[in-house]
Amino acid sequence: MSDTPKFEVIDRRKIKAEEERENQQPGAPTPELPAETHSEPVEPGAGPRLVVNNNEARHEAKTQGSASEPPAPPAPTAQESREQKISYDAAAQRLEDLIRAQNPAVGAQPPVGFEHLVQQFYVSAMIQMGAGTQEGQRPRVDILGARTTIDLLDVLAEKTKGNLTEAEDRTLQTVLFDVRMAFLELTSMISLQGVQAPPPPVPPVQ
Repeated sequence: MSDTPKFEVIDRRKIKAEEERENQQPGAPTPELPAETHSEPVEPGAGPRLVVNNNEARHEAKTQGSASEPPAPPAPTAQESREQKISYDAAAQRLEDLIRAQNPAVGAQPPVGFEHLVQQFYVSAMIQMGAGTQEGQRPRVDILGARTTIDLLDVLAEKTKGNLTEAEDRTLQTVLFDVRMAFLELTSMISLQGVQAPPPPVPPVQ
């Protein structure tokens, strides 16, 4: 005797239809199925089949197509961007005034320039490659994140080509060279560690 459990698929629609016919008063019209609901003949031995209303199928196909590609939000108008920039500058100035009121020795912050953007990418990439780890602690390396940051620097170099001053371009190219060199050294170390021979097995105790 097999221990495999057997089950039977019960079509609840048939049971419901029989109950409705039993409860239906004599002479009352028999309810009809929707016009676009079709039942296909069931082959002998075939498993349960799913019957889908054609209207619902068409609606689902349309909604799936629209959901896969959500419409992009409209871009802000020039007037909206200008008003937002004015509000942002005012909020930033209030913040700086508050900081200087509590720390009179702190001078005004220099304006943010292109070199600050490049420096931010450089610091992020080096930290992701383990730089700045305190002495005695094991470096935490995010090599994939570092690769993404370096690729972003490369995108920045491509998109700003011909639009930078000589000093800005020199800074960008120097930083890009440094982080790529650090990435190559780090990946070489990772590769060497990955092919190291395992330690010899410990002989069994006699």
